[in-house]
Amino acid sequence: MSVEAKAAEVATSDLISVFIDGTEVQVPKGTLAIRAAEMIGVDIPRFCDHPLLDPVGACRQCMVEVPDMGNGRGMPKPQASCTLEVAPNMQIKTQVSSPVADKAQTGMLELLLINHPLDCPICDKGGECPLQNQALSHGPAESRYLGVKRTFPKPVAISAQVLLDRERCVLCARCTRFSEQISGDPFIALVERGALQQVGFYEDKPYDSYFSGNVIQICPVGALTSADYRFQARPFDLVSTPVTCEICASGCQLRTDHRHYQVKRRLAGNAPEVNEEWNCDRGRFAFHSGRLADRLTSPLVRDGGVLRPASWPEAIDAAVAGLRRAGSSVGVLTGGRLTLENAYGYAKFARVVLGTNNVDFRSRPHSLEEGQFLAHAVAGRTVGEGVTYADLENASQVICVAFEPEEESPIVFLRLRKAVRKKKLKVVTVAPFASNGAEKLGAHLVPTVPGTEAEVVGKLDADADTVILVGERAASSLGTFTALLELAGRSGARLAWVPRRAGDRGAVEAGCLPNLLPGGRPVTDASARVDVQAAWAVPTLPTTPGLDAGAMLHAAGTGSLAALVVAGVEPTDFADAEAARASLEGAGFVLSLETRLSEVAERADVVLPVDLIEEQSGTFVNWEHREGRVNRVNRQARSAMIDLRVLAMLADALGSDLGVRRASGAKAELTELGVWEGERAAAPAEAAASGVGTGLVLGSWRLLIDGSAGNDGSEALLATAKRPVARLSEATASGLGLADGDQVTVAAGNGVWELPLVVTPSMVDGVCWVPGNVAGVGLGELAVTPGESVQVNGGAA
Repeated sequence: MSVEAKAAEVATSDLISVFIDGTEVQVPKGTLAIRAAEMIGVDIPRFCDHPLLDPVGACRQCMVEVPDMGNGRGMPKPQASCTLEVAPNMQIKTQVSSPVADKAQTGMLELLLINHPLDCPICDKGGECPLQNQALSHGPAESRYLGVKRTFPKPVAISAQVLLDRERCVLCARCTRFSEQISGDPFIALVERGALQQVGFYEDKPYDSYFSGNVIQICPVGALTSADYRFQARPFDLVSTPVTCEICASGCQLRTDHRHYQVKRRLAGNAPEVNEEWNCDRGRFAFHSGRLADRLTSPLVRDGGVLRPASWPEAIDAAVAGLRRAGSSVGVLTGGRLTLENAYGYAKFARVVLGTNNVDFRSRPHSLEEGQFLAHAVAGRTVGEGVTYADLENASQVICVAFEPEEESPIVFLRLRKAVRKKKLKVVTVAPFASNGAEKLGAHLVPTVPGTEAEVVGKLDADADTVILVGERAASSLGTFTALLELAGRSGARLAWVPRRAGDRGAVEAGCLPNLLPGGRPVTDASARVDVQAAWAVPTLPTTPGLDAGAMLHAAGTGSLAALVVAGVEPTDFADAEAARASLEGAGFVLSLETRLSEVAERADVVLPVDLIEEQSGTFVNWEHREGRVNRVNRQARSAMIDLRVLAMLADALGSDLGVRRASGAKAELTELGVWEGERAAAPAEAAASGVGTGLVLGSWRLLIDGSAGNDGSEALLATAKRPVARLSEATASGLGLADGDQVTVAAGNGVWELPLVVTPSMVDGVCWVPGNVAGVGLGELAVTPGESVQVNGGAA
């Protein structure tokens, strides 16, 4: 039964009547009294209560009087409405109508304020503090307490980015319940008893969680504060803008607060269908990179081998000269951080202005099989057709293939954990070992040597209540996408692709693939081309599928491709970073559209600055195909422009008309194209699983907080990153004469990586796992991808 049908059944068959302050309200059985009061607009003060946390009745602030439990008898004392389940015909009196309830609430506030410091003017919570608000609306006018207030040394660093002021704590237990129930990271707890009770932690083990910022946001007082935001601004000085997170494909709704044209903080928004009221620490804290010293604010042109500042007209002329020399021998690399509208601009620019299908967003290991899978099973879907967050919660089983939810899509992880906890969802992970996230999900591990996923998937069992989540890393294992489509076909299971970056899903729809036009229309389909030609008002479009990202780089380096247009990618994104650098340096002409001076920009002939995500509007499309609005946060005038406008300027100078200059215009064209209605390409053909080489087989994925340029400048966030380690099974380590904690070298074609060893009991034998990218080092530097062979030895190389 669908979620909507279940809701309708509850609405008609499982309701009872209760009376709040004399007003009848019908609610489902099991409803808490505090929720029933909310339904008729009665605001009962509370601190510990949170709709997404289990009720605990810790603060006792929400006291109500119950003169009749529905059986003619009342309760002798006031009750906490956050733990009181209503019964048929129950009579409940809140502070609105009951002096008893009002006195109980006033007394609780008086007790809470006895030891609470009067430091509102310097507290980060001041101005948006529930304790302030409730003391004003429900508390006593003056304090009767004349003693000395309790004090503690402050602040205490629970982690690098969460600071604790213990004397402010009202012991609501929101933070500890979030850590235990939602994220599964119980590293903080309430200790001691009575007047000595406080939030405790292990001094030698900081609060280690990807979701620690949420405890700051839900703290009802200023006890938990952000090291990043502390003393930065007052809430009433901030301008707030709702946005969609640009980090991963989860599609979190956030609230961005800025002051004086500078973002001060980001908070989780309230989006029940997506991230509920949570977000990850990277989405919350990684917003500093755009304000670093290497931010580009004016164009650069290479002159005498050196990049120098130039005016916009001069830079556009230089870019046009290089592109004219190249003709249609151009490759367009867009990356996965663009909004849907900007990605559409690049796809249209490549085909209409440059006359080529050489356009690809996949600056990572990819395959022809993946391109066919995206065309057949991903492009052109709508939210109703694809898997949603609600489907994850209602599934009986979720299978994760080449996908680590906590690292690659944290909100997917939280929703899976919620389902596991509430209804005993079974999670299966096809991976080389059980990660920390998999253990918190209680996942069943199917031990898999990287590169053999297709064979393993072919042996899995599933049913129609199963959801299969496949990550982008499956592109490194030949045959995996084919095997997954076969599993879904024979079992009736639902299959969803969860990419790692926020712009990946929109790039597929926008046509940033060499085999697809916007809306998932195959390039080789004549009728699809006719539709797009009519919408774009052009006489013809290129008919041959273009080169993928890797082939474009290789062709540019060898001279068979005359020019590259590159937007927001790094050499370290690719399978061989050094080869990518060599190709960029050997290319005849490189045009870079960037926000900061990157490795690509440093090797470019012309660099055109573009807006940060906070300076533009548009749309991100998340993994479930749901659109999320990107609103402009910072309206300070700058010389940079959005990618779409820059592309339109280039088109004009090249004698063509791109047809769109603003995000709204691009969105209108996408709607006109019926971007969700394109014909889908055929399913990928049968492919054999790749074999494994000699030595140990490499396993890897990128950690959430890694060496990405978007994390630059976020020092407190980076201080919480997991330390890079190499992982081996007990048998493999023993066979190499290695022990836990030893320093090992992981050697591949391009070099050596030295890492401490962690012997991992759940690791499959014959595999060495290392993180995909940390500061300064990554798989791209080793020129090796998961499933390939590496050599592991103890000690220095």
